[in-house]
Amino acid sequence: MTNINDRLQGILDTLPIKPGCYLMKNGQGEIIYVGKAINLRSRVRSYFHDSADLELRKKQMVLKIEDIEWILVGSELEALILEMNLIKRHRPYYNIRLKDDKRYPYIKIHWNEQYPKVTVTRRMIDDGSRYYGPYTSVWAVHQTLDVIRKIFPYLTCDRLITGLDKRACLYFDIKLCVGPCIGAVNNSQYRQMIEDLCRFLEGKTDPIVKRLQSEMESASEKMLYEKAASIRDQIRAIDTIVEKQKVVSQDQIDSDVIAMARENGEACVQIFFIRNGKLIGREYFILEGTEEALDSEIIEEFLKQFYSEAANIPKEVLLPNEIEEANIIRQWLNIRRGGEKVDIHVPHEGMSNEILGLAKENAIETLRSLRTQWQADTNRQTEALSELQTAFNLAEPPNRIECYDISNTQGTASVGSMVVFTQGVANKKLYRKFNIKTVEGPDDFASMEEVLTRRFKRWVASQEEKKVGAKIDESFALLPDILIVDGGKGQLGRAISVLDNFGLSGKIPIAGLAKQEEELFFPNDPISIRLPKNSQGLYLIQRIRDEAHRFAITAHRSRRSKISIASQLDKIPGVGPIRRKALLANLGSIEGIINATDEELLEISGITREVVKNLRTYLE
Repeated sequence: MTNINDRLQGILDTLPIKPGCYLMKNGQGEIIYVGKAINLRSRVRSYFHDSADLELRKKQMVLKIEDIEWILVGSELEALILEMNLIKRHRPYYNIRLKDDKRYPYIKIHWNEQYPKVTVTRRMIDDGSRYYGPYTSVWAVHQTLDVIRKIFPYLTCDRLITGLDKRACLYFDIKLCVGPCIGAVNNSQYRQMIEDLCRFLEGKTDPIVKRLQSEMESASEKMLYEKAASIRDQIRAIDTIVEKQKVVSQDQIDSDVIAMARENGEACVQIFFIRNGKLIGREYFILEGTEEALDSEIIEEFLKQFYSEAANIPKEVLLPNEIEEANIIRQWLNIRRGGEKVDIHVPHEGMSNEILGLAKENAIETLRSLRTQWQADTNRQTEALSELQTAFNLAEPPNRIECYDISNTQGTASVGSMVVFTQGVANKKLYRKFNIKTVEGPDDFASMEEVLTRRFKRWVASQEEKKVGAKIDESFALLPDILIVDGGKGQLGRAISVLDNFGLSGKIPIAGLAKQEEELFFPNDPISIRLPKNSQGLYLIQRIRDEAHRFAITAHRSRRSKISIASQLDKIPGVGPIRRKALLANLGSIEGIINATDEELLEISGITREVVKNLRTYLE
């Protein structure tokens, strides 16, 4: 074996000959790779053999391995599922993974409600709702909903629906709601419309159109001409969309067609969604860590990561090439589909092969377009950083820029935000919020001083943690190349005093950004500067400031909401801090507590029947 330390050798010598997952860690304790094996001992040790035929990326990984953990499972299928969950949770650098680390958005149909609403969410939970997705962007979801709502005008307000309201809202007047609040439709009719909406999202439009045609004819016979005309318009809207959907199969099988394009270390996977033989939509996904991976490896990892998030599993999945793990992935998809068989295969002729070729062409064009966009963005970022280098009189372009803002409502629930941009791009993993602890009332200057003091205390602590090899928080471990505070001379003065206290004055370029005129104020300079209008440097500063403002407001609203909820619960006899925390941890909100059954409340630690009675009395 290659030269490895005694501790790692001891781990390799004691690996079990059983199925499981292994987690490889670097010297800082970070998980850099997750894998699975039927025989853990054989698989893990193979990485360290002198004769191991590893690609360069894996060789670099092996050099960084300082520790290995393993988890035993009962079968290959259990190993597959555990591996997927571990990769999703830890996003190891050396694994192939979907590029975006955020959750993808879904359309959520609140089917368990009496009058189901339609919303956008990033989490699928088992609450009786129906989900459709994932989509690659919230914009794509809302674009879909804009079309759907014109055909199926679902409820969006928060009214308690009794059907007895005297007036409907504006959405009813502009035909974007069917008006259940005034009894324009009853519960059965409304739920039928939402059922049609679900079928529409599934590509099952023929049954909808047939039923609507029958309803239109019935309304016409009863001389309800306005209702008949409304249904006619609904049918036409559906037909207009269906006409744009390419018929790709006469078999009317639900299929996902997957193709891939690669260029310069990037991999783009395009997926076509075929429902009832019609192409109803498509999405693309970019994968990281693919530089030297085989095509089959990339497709395997995409299947596992995409279908672990997918709301629905089709009957058939068409691939561009054979994959080694086809059988075990098929078993897993069968389970995800509720025990129904899922067919995975590579088409070589016929319409399926043609649609696969079309997906391949789309993947190539998508990747080409994205690379052009990325190049343009890189050029703009380079220009912006160069302009900031000049404005701040730096020896080289700034790599890390930090910006701070304060948000409160008349001094209550004050929160400070810290946003970090690296190479001109938001690095949201490094964002941090600070609940203001030492300042009373609306004093943004003192709040800024507290936030920066806590930030640089964390920096000092991280330097000590580095010395002893402890795990450090990357948000605080490095000093910024530029520090910006949202505000003018007052905020800047407090920030400078903090830097003085930590011996950093003159070592960190700092400026205050005044809101109205977009002026930059520098230490010991009474004259502000303004970056040229339409300059990339100004655009970047504005983006950073706006992001700090957005993050601060979001954190403030969340804190204010929690304080408000806590205040309401504190008024209830028998609900102290411990029970309040338990209620919110389990049910999340006042609404969640109200909607919970007595049995669900009693299952929460510390909640008695007397407390349940008090909750009902005070909240309802």
